[in-house]
Amino acid sequence: MNTDIDTGADDLTLEQQAGLGSGADFWTTKATGNVPSILMTDGPHGLRKQPGPSDHLALSGSLPATCFPPAVALSQTWDRSLVRRIGEALGRESQAAGVQVLLGPGINIKRDPRGGRNFEYFSEDPLVAGVLGSAWVDGLQSTGVGASLKHFAVNSQEHDRMRVSAEVSPRPLREIYLRAFQRVVRDSQPWTVMSSYNRINGVHASQNRWLLTDLLRGEWGFDGVVVSDWGAVADRVAAVAAGLDLQMPANEGFDDAKVVRAVLDGHLDSEVVAEAARRVSRLAHKAHDARRPDVEWDADEHHRLAREVAARAVVLLRDDARLLPLAPGEKLAIIGRFASEPRFQGGGSSHVNASRVDIPLDEIRELAGDAEVEYAPGFDASGDDGDALRADAVEVAARAGVAIVYLGLFESQETEGADRADIELPADQVELLRAITRVQPRTVVVLSHGGVLRLAPVVDTGAAIVDGSLLGQAAGGAVADVLFGVVNPSGKISETVPVRIEDTPAFTNFPGDRQRVRHGEGIHVGYRWYDAREIDVTFPFGHGLSYTAFEYDALRTDASDASVTVRVVVRNIGERAGREIVQVYASRAESIVTRAPQWLVGFDVVDLEPGESREVEIDVPLHELEYWDEDLDRWVLESGVFGVRVGSSSRDIRMTDTIDVAGEVPRYLLDSDSSIGEILRDPVAGPALSTLFEAVFAQFSDDSETDFAPMLDSLPFGRFLGTMGAALPEGLVEEALAEANARNGFA
Repeated sequence: MNTDIDTGADDLTLEQQAGLGSGADFWTTKATGNVPSILMTDGPHGLRKQPGPSDHLALSGSLPATCFPPAVALSQTWDRSLVRRIGEALGRESQAAGVQVLLGPGINIKRDPRGGRNFEYFSEDPLVAGVLGSAWVDGLQSTGVGASLKHFAVNSQEHDRMRVSAEVSPRPLREIYLRAFQRVVRDSQPWTVMSSYNRINGVHASQNRWLLTDLLRGEWGFDGVVVSDWGAVADRVAAVAAGLDLQMPANEGFDDAKVVRAVLDGHLDSEVVAEAARRVSRLAHKAHDARRPDVEWDADEHHRLAREVAARAVVLLRDDARLLPLAPGEKLAIIGRFASEPRFQGGGSSHVNASRVDIPLDEIRELAGDAEVEYAPGFDASGDDGDALRADAVEVAARAGVAIVYLGLFESQETEGADRADIELPADQVELLRAITRVQPRTVVVLSHGGVLRLAPVVDTGAAIVDGSLLGQAAGGAVADVLFGVVNPSGKISETVPVRIEDTPAFTNFPGDRQRVRHGEGIHVGYRWYDAREIDVTFPFGHGLSYTAFEYDALRTDASDASVTVRVVVRNIGERAGREIVQVYASRAESIVTRAPQWLVGFDVVDLEPGESREVEIDVPLHELEYWDEDLDRWVLESGVFGVRVGSSSRDIRMTDTIDVAGEVPRYLLDSDSSIGEILRDPVAGPALSTLFEAVFAQFSDDSETDFAPMLDSLPFGRFLGTMGAALPEGLVEEALAEANARNGFA
């Protein structure tokens, strides 16, 4: 944001400056002096502008808008360019509606599959969330509409969301929960960042100075406005002091007066209030100047874009019997309430009044041509008449050549404000599927859901599985395109599908109790956890099938001062044009800290005709190999050998290589509590004191059955000194440690 804009904020009174820090009403900021008002509104995947009564949970109506695929589906494309195009389209609709800031994207990590708002977020992996979040912001802001990156930070559950404290250590906080935010802020500079409801290690995010000022502005260089989530501010004065600029929604000036009193009483620096007012004013002027009221958008064009992206997001999870794509003329049984009443978005503040909705049954009939298509609902949300609905569906399935069964979760079963109790498909739907596959082995399941489902019962039936997640208003046509082969499926899941909920990383630490949730799994979130424990999963992170097949060859890796370049040749060895998502993982066999067995460091998309091959080049910045050192309180790139693993999913690694990285050997302050092993490994203190230690080690007989090396390696040096008495040369230890600390940069 241009900080040279003459905001006019310095000419305002203290009362006016404080007033700029809260809304005029539910969605707009105040117009004060020469500072214009701007309009903000919901929609990570579609505009939710309310012309009448306003609320934050989509209780009141909103204007028709395109409901694009939510983040859960966008992430399954792994495609920056598609996500950017969605951002651009959202920008056009926002400009036409007079909206200056669109509240999105949501990039929080999907820590647990039960998270009630997971459909609004991209992934369990921070690289996927950060890369695609940046693409969304770049697309939106290219149209002159500001983004609001949310929810900052560690907002991974809905249970007790206004009070719960996410108790998380510095390393996972940096490597997992803040990493995507860091990427989007540095790469794309969103106009605003939205602070979350929850507390972080006991401090409300909206009044966390370390988070909002030291980290966001000081370390990352953010120069935009920090806005609160709606109703998230517990203490406005503390929030302003911490770096919050704008409290939303309006509360009739009640908290503005508190800010004024705090300044007059000497409890709050007037310059802090003035600087917040300047930032809000700069945003308002920038947004006002970027307005384009003459912008028009074509509803049909946007619907076609929604269908294109949704089709790219569809994941073919399983098709052992090669039932897909559907053969022309095959008699079809379409079963499941979602085929006639599609589920395509989540509930809560992101709910869009879709401009139109594709009905799956209609789209299938359109593509089926002259083939007979028979429909049975099979179940409904209430569970009434379950036996009769199931019996009718089984009869329909038995008469067909292939049964397409639509299963999933109703909106009431996953929505903002509440986490799910489990990850099960409704029992009546599982029973329906089992009954159908007993009479019709040629069955394809189409899933509609926003959060991960336990799919072991579906796999057990032998059915082919097409994952539609939540695909937006064009979901019906997009899935039909994939079923009939109009589009070759290329989506890959961005979350692991576990065998059971008990296998998940946060199972014993979710959703917490007494307003605290402990992130005890540390850095081992998602696939990192399953890999580290060698736990079987139903479908691994990054998995997705195609109607063609791809071969990998000729892996090359080259390191520079800034990055590792990974090149691999991908060949389409099938008979259909297809798209492959190439994934690059790093590993570190020997590290001074616990590492995940592998972690995603790069990915790209390649489209290939039958028989075509192409070299895919993926640049991996060296910072993707770093870890956060809690003792040094900074990022560390270890010197030495890293593994490079290239594949089609996290558990379908096709080629491996190694790369030697010139990083550092981290050095730590040595004192009496440092262990003998730590001192011996220090390049200065070790040689200076090695003779002393060797004399001690010689006291232990070589023929002893006990290996004393581990004990001695971890023995605190001060305790060791106590056993040496007067045998130590005077000043030797102090001089060696002082010299080592000086050379290692410690005063």
